[in-house]
Amino acid sequence: MHPASPSVRSRFLQRWLGADPARPALLDEACRLSLSSVDLGALLARELDAGLPLPRAMRRLRNLLVCGLIRRDLEGLADLDEVVTAMTRFADFAIRTHTEALGAELVAAHGMPMGDESGRPQQLMVLSMGKGGGGELNVSSDIDLIFVYPEDGETAAGPGQRQLSNHEFFVRLGRRLIATLSEIIEDGFTFRVDMALRPNGNSGPLAASLAMVEEYLIVQGREWERYAWVKARAVTGDPEDIAALDAIVRPFVFRRYLDFGVIDAIRNMHAQIRAEVKRQERLHPERSHNVKLGRGGIREIEFLAQVFQLIRGGRDPALRERSTRATLRLLAERELLPEDTVARLLEAYTFLRNLEHRLQYLDDAQTHTLPASEEDRLLVAQMMGLPDVAALLGRMEEQRTYVAAQFDAIFADKAEPADSEASLLADDPENREAIAARLLELGYDDPPGAAARLVATLQGPRLTSLPEASRARLLALGDAALGQIATVVVEAGVGSHAATLGRLLDFFEAIARRSAYLSLLTEYPHTLERVIRMMNASGWAATFLTQHPILLDELLDDRNSGVGDMGQLAVLATELDEQLNAAAGDTERQLDILREAHHAQLFRLLALDLAGELSVERLADHLSLLADTIVGATVRHAWRTVASRHREEPRFAVIAYGKLGGKELGYVSDLDVIFLFDDEDEMAPSNYAKLAQRFITWNTAHTAAGILFDIDTALRPDGASGMLVSTVAAFERYQHESAWIWEHQALTRARFCAGDAAIGARFERIRDAVLRKDRSGQEQQLKDEVRAMRKRMRDANVNPGALFDLKQDEGGMIDIEFIVQYLVLRHASQYPQLTANSGNIALLKLSGELGLIDPGLAAEAASAYRAMRRLQHQVRLQGQEKARVDPQLLGGHPDAVRRLWQACFGD
Repeated sequence: MHPASPSVRSRFLQRWLGADPARPALLDEACRLSLSSVDLGALLARELDAGLPLPRAMRRLRNLLVCGLIRRDLEGLADLDEVVTAMTRFADFAIRTHTEALGAELVAAHGMPMGDESGRPQQLMVLSMGKGGGGELNVSSDIDLIFVYPEDGETAAGPGQRQLSNHEFFVRLGRRLIATLSEIIEDGFTFRVDMALRPNGNSGPLAASLAMVEEYLIVQGREWERYAWVKARAVTGDPEDIAALDAIVRPFVFRRYLDFGVIDAIRNMHAQIRAEVKRQERLHPERSHNVKLGRGGIREIEFLAQVFQLIRGGRDPALRERSTRATLRLLAERELLPEDTVARLLEAYTFLRNLEHRLQYLDDAQTHTLPASEEDRLLVAQMMGLPDVAALLGRMEEQRTYVAAQFDAIFADKAEPADSEASLLADDPENREAIAARLLELGYDDPPGAAARLVATLQGPRLTSLPEASRARLLALGDAALGQIATVVVEAGVGSHAATLGRLLDFFEAIARRSAYLSLLTEYPHTLERVIRMMNASGWAATFLTQHPILLDELLDDRNSGVGDMGQLAVLATELDEQLNAAAGDTERQLDILREAHHAQLFRLLALDLAGELSVERLADHLSLLADTIVGATVRHAWRTVASRHREEPRFAVIAYGKLGGKELGYVSDLDVIFLFDDEDEMAPSNYAKLAQRFITWNTAHTAAGILFDIDTALRPDGASGMLVSTVAAFERYQHESAWIWEHQALTRARFCAGDAAIGARFERIRDAVLRKDRSGQEQQLKDEVRAMRKRMRDANVNPGALFDLKQDEGGMIDIEFIVQYLVLRHASQYPQLTANSGNIALLKLSGELGLIDPGLAAEAASAYRAMRRLQHQVRLQGQEKARVDPQLLGGHPDAVRRLWQACFGD
């Protein structure tokens, strides 16, 4: 090694090289290739072949590896990933090798430990925690371990062996492993070992059974332990036992709901760490500049990554990643942090970890602070490629300032101290007169009524029985909301104070016992304002959010760009498949995954809708495409639950009718569908019937996340008395030979929705052939049947009031739809372009252009349909079930529709 090489600045490396003249050549050989993939077994075998005992051989291997990493890193041959990966691989190798050797010694003396319940041989699971668990171990780090064994029992002792309980066996094995790794002997140590993260810490048993771990986590597990267990990774053990441990740990660490309460928990933990660091710096000023625990240090970056894991990891398995760097990259992919923020955090993490390593390269010491000596600080600066200490401190300050700012953006306490006026509810929630006076100042339309409603809610049993912390948080949110409601009503120019306050109070009652949602609204105050704006704009939106408060997450930011477009839906389909595959075997969870994904997308569209960024037509297109995506995922994954399925991919298709078929879906529309298959296998009819039934169940079953869609299959051949699924050939025969005219009317708005694309293409050909039948000689019969069907519908939906029913009344939307359907059936044989499923407005325009109806009247009817759809949408957003409005809002639109009806049907 050349004397000018940067690596000579490492005193540890110099001492190691100087102790044996053969080492420079050995180091040269080791440094030729990346040490992250070196054959550790071969290197260890070389030491053992020299006659060394395993503990000394492992230490010599460790020293060679560390010196190789120091040299490669400082000479620019290795990056951070190589360093941490190589150290993690070596730690795993050392743990496995020693555990196997020590376990064999104990088995020879006491017999194999056996499980009482299973009767299986037992193996120790050594869990690597912290940076070792995350695959990002330091060069001079200790290793945090936890020892777990599957079940209690005794060793199967033979002649001359002393029987031990499984607990005693694994405690002995654990003690020997710690000693073998950490005792300082002639060649130093392999790793320092820290066992403080085990259940009950240093006062707990050294090894714990799965049952003990489970009981501890359920009964005593604390928030900081959730943070620690995120990185838990089994280095040894039987795969079946590791899976059992994972099933115990996962629900403790990752909650099924969005756990925003973890922000406060990490904030408190961070405050304790910072207080201890400051205390140490006061006592030992020379220990300042802690790159790990100091302000803006490595730990803050780890907290930034892990808070998202703890909040969302229960719903998104990908976020259970153990590596800090991989987690940060995933946060950018999930749009949970901006890409440029993640890039800067990764830059800071790399800089600080490289600096940490260089601090440790000096003397192979487990340190995280800049050395007190100015000379050593200069050495560290030069190892970082910087000219002097001032440059090093400047770069440190730059990186740490950025990290601290990002940390504060998430973890700073956002509960602003309330002044005496704003804290009215928190101070005296039962003072109706004072509350009414405050509401009068804010401009509420009915201050006494609003105050009475507010006090009644706050004094209700649901809120008075809350834990003190939750009640205080809720009252603070109420204080903030009163002024925001007044502002929103004025700015929006619509809505009322009383209605919006009532909706918000219903929402507060629904979430009162779910502290995670109270935490979310407290930690992200702008979310409360968005909730209020949404509730003021739409009663239906308020009800939907109250029923599904998990959707609060969608109001955190503006991640709504591209919602509903094909690219975004393709991403959704991929993510759904990943999540549904991960939950295979847990049907209840799969149902919730589908509902949560659909509700989230629906809510994003709703936010855009209420902001005026979507026309009714575009909204319907997006909702229909979203439904197609959900239907497709449901078919794929429901099929995998059919135990008797005879092929990997079903030759099965869902055909959409009605609003979904016409791409005019609303927020709460049913799905009118039929099921077709094309499969000669003898198992096909029964298996596809099972699939269809499961499809219906998966959509309509009520779970904790609600329902997906109501499903109507009445349009299948022969209606309710017909088979639930049909072959394509049977469907084709039925449409040509047996279907009623009204069924052909329905076919004008039908399309392939999801499933086997080849079946979809065959359906489209059948549909075209049926719609293009020559009906020129049956014109009067066609008119009569369409009129008769329309009369039956009107008779079944009598409107007794003075309001106009946009859907059912004469001159309304169904009249327009029937006119279009008649025109298609009557003229498609001559004008096949009419069979395009392009919507009523486009088909009216086309019919006018073809001279089938008066173009002016066609345009008026199209305008009427557009206006009625818009009004229907507005009424539904206010939560009204019947779309009935003041006739004056419609002007002459119904008359235009009646004139077109008269022109087509003559009555």
